Amino acid sequence: MIDYTKKITTDREFNPIDNLDYSIESDRGRIFSAPAFRRLQKRTQVFALELNASIRTRLTHSLEVAQVARFIAKTILSKLKREGLDTYGLEELENAFVSTAEMTSLLHDIGNPPFGHFAEQTINKWMRENALPMLDLFPSTAESAQTLKEIVARDICNYDGNAQAIRVISKLQRLNLSYTQTLAVLKYTRGAYEKKPPKEDPLSYLKKKPGFYYSEHAFIEKVQQTLGVAPGHRFPLTYIMEAADDISYLTADLEDAVEKGILNLDQVYELIKKACEDEGEHYLLEVIQEKYTQAKENDEPYQFNMFFTLMKAKLVTSLVFHVVDIYVENHAEIFEGRFNCALLDYDTQSKYYKAVKILEKLSAKYIYQHREVQTLELQGYTIVNGLLDIYKPILELSAADFSALLRDEKIECFIAMRLIRRISSKQIVAYQNDVKSLAAEEVESFHILEWYYRVRLITDYISGMTDDFALKEYQTLMAL
Repeated sequence: MIDYTKKITTDREFNPIDNLDYSIESDRGRIFSAPAFRRLQKRTQVFALELNASIRTRLTHSLEVAQVARFIAKTILSKLKREGLDTYGLEELENAFVSTAEMTSLLHDIGNPPFGHFAEQTINKWMRENALPMLDLFPSTAESAQTLKEIVARDICNYDGNAQAIRVISKLQRLNLSYTQTLAVLKYTRGAYEKKPPKEDPLSYLKKKPGFYYSEHAFIEKVQQTLGVAPGHRFPLTYIMEAADDISYLTADLEDAVEKGILNLDQVYELIKKACEDEGEHYLLEVIQEKYTQAKENDEPYQFNMFFTLMKAKLVTSLVFHVVDIYVENHAEIFEGRFNCALLDYDTQSKYYKAVKILEKLSAKYIYQHREVQTLELQGYTIVNGLLDIYKPILELSAADFSALLRDEKIECFIAMRLIRRISSKQIVAYQNDVKSLAAEEVESFHILEWYYRVRLITDYISGMTDDFALKEYQTLMAL
């Protein structure tokens, strides 16, 4: 039975707010005022360290995603009203339904590191090459300690912006969002410490990437149990955020590429036209031909903006109605969180799916592989990798030395004594809170997990930087 009153609730970790509308508005306020949210304005979407304010950042992208999610959520409600919202327990939840989808979209990139997805790969490569050899040195004569080492090894080599978002929300920023709002952010449902399931697994898509770390697994389990979401399953409104994200990407990168001078309007039109003709795709071809003709009727410099505005409006509206139909048609599976597919990828024979794939391929070929973009990625690799190298001495300390360091006592490693002062107090407190919960009498496990939380501390600090701050910190510490 579909009953959203069991999913959209006022439950939260502490200081609950009994009134649902007040609870929802409180979540909105906490998100908008969070420092981690504001930092998105200086995080890469595609073009790192971009000074042109008209080029998208993670913040402006998130705002666009939130608007599309709001559109999808309101359209779903309009369609469900035909049967009566009371059928689904939604008669008093319209505002909560829309707001949760919208705010989830604002949060969806909050865990992304500086320099985008290339930095995720950089962090994981560094962990494999540098952190795993350190982990191997920890004694593990007890079977439980050996199992724990295997869990930690997988976890630290699976940094992902989605998993980091849960950590930012729950521990680093302590936003104390409602469980509803928190679980809606959990895009993927596999722990970073768990093995990737085979394709035949009924939840293989939902588990294709890490959604949370071992450090937050107990918290996620508690939230899932409270809201009646089974392990490995997804919160229903997360499908809306995912679809909004996919739709927002459609023309954004091409638009930014024109703004950057990598492509021009005529080139974009010809590239899409040729790709449509090669693929035999008529829907997208008709859209761009109509909008290109309309745009050319205007004087320069308005043609470029007119073309993208008209094309985007047409595509977004069509795709929103398309994903709404899929959501409603598969409502039971989506509500239970076992719909093992992105909404836009469900019908691979539809004209909308084919249009999306054409635009994705063009962006991959002509933007992501462009020399300037790849140069920026290489610079990001050098900066993130270099910062991890610089902070490596903190991971090489014994637990006793690191504890002394936090007590502001002198230790032999004079470099670590100076490095620790650069790390945010909020991140250090998150580490200390995690370590407090460890059982000191289980010596082997204690040392493995204490070190694991130290790895999280360094990763939290570096992944929480903005692009420009990471560059400045690298230049400062490398004496450049």
